[in-house]
Amino acid sequence: MQPFTTHSGLVMPLDRVNVNTDEILPARFLKTIKRTGLAEALFANWRYLDEEQTPNPAFVLNEVRYQDASILVAGDNFGCGSSREHAPWALAEYGFRAIIAPSFADIFYNNCFSNSILPIVFAEDIVNGFLREIEANPGYRLTIDLAAQTVTRPNQDVLRFEIDAFRKERLLKGLDMVGWTLQARDDITRYEQRRQQEAPWYFSNTVATQ
Repeated sequence: MQPFTTHSGLVMPLDRVNVNTDEILPARFLKTIKRTGLAEALFANWRYLDEEQTPNPAFVLNEVRYQDASILVAGDNFGCGSSREHAPWALAEYGFRAIIAPSFADIFYNNCFSNSILPIVFAEDIVNGFLREIEANPGYRLTIDLAAQTVTRPNQDVLRFEIDAFRKERLLKGLDMVGWTLQARDDITRYEQRRQQEAPWYFSNTVATQ
């Protein structure tokens, strides 16, 4: 998993509340367990006019000024709905590294940290300020420093955000939950070896060789 330390990127606004995971990645694209090949399906219901994927010029993702955006600013309760992890998979593959919103659905929020995406919570008035600034300033960029827990505006105004220390550490190191657990691989191996000696009947392979 790609670590997140600092990131400076173009910002795209999505001025909608309650954006659910079926809009982020519609259910008809959930035919794979791979984390690749989903970028083209991101926001498909809004992004395309038909099944031939004719771009919808009214949808923000198709606007030329937001091509190559890597930071998303959205409304309240982003990522609600089903728990599908395909939604952050699609966002990550498209190129989004961070999402700023007043709140996130809990499961989606947690899934972001296992997919190299930093979800940042700011008060609604601050998010609305971002949305106004993005609209008024083509090429609007933000700089995010995870270690310092700061977001810096183009005018160098610095805003601090809160984040759980454990999630922060995992993202800084680029570790999902499996990767974090495997840091203790040696301890796990020693424990398993000890248990095989203490209770060999728990281990079928051990019993079979005796």
